[in-house]
Amino acid sequence: MIGYLQGTVLSAGEKGLTLLTPGGVGYEVAAPTSVLARLPGKGGEVALFVHTQVAEKAIDLFGFLEADDLELFRTLISIDKLGPKKAMAILSMFDAEHLREIAFREDVTTLSTVPGIGPKSAKQILWFLKDKVSKLTPSASVPGKAAAPQGPQGEYLDTLAGLKSLGYAEDEIRPLILEVFDDEPDLDAAGAIRAVLKKINAARS
Repeated sequence: MIGYLQGTVLSAGEKGLTLLTPGGVGYEVAAPTSVLARLPGKGGEVALFVHTQVAEKAIDLFGFLEADDLELFRTLISIDKLGPKKAMAILSMFDAEHLREIAFREDVTTLSTVPGIGPKSAKQILWFLKDKVSKLTPSASVPGKAAAPQGPQGEYLDTLAGLKSLGYAEDEIRPLILEVFDDEPDLDAAGAIRAVLKKINAARS
């Protein structure tokens, strides 16, 4: 099975890319849009973690820039009736950190915005991921990724809502909230808000 490819980008489209390896072999690799958007231009070098899907009439390759995203893809396709196509659609809309948060919140509405994923399917996916959170935890070797928060869901959501009411953007505060609940899982919302504000002030000083 092919698990890793490194080479030159020959072309890239809406669903994937063609990669030429140093040995002169070209591989067609499917990839989510989140990966395609970060690829170098034609002729650029890239390395991909690869999942090989073997079917009766085809062998398909799915590429990711980080091992964490590959593991998440494999977790998703292990869910009953959720094949590679839907898993790719999910990862095209949400990175690993965001999907980790959605699973923590059991946010059916947000997950249902993925094309082909209705409320019923979203509930099934979240129910499965709830027991697989450890698989969504990035390895220590991948910088800049936060693990799923351990605090109660209500406290997390209250913290998020409280900070947004103070004028902070969700993209700015979401990673900080995750860090705070990782460090102190038993914090209430008021304590978490204070901790996040402290981090923001420290970063700006």
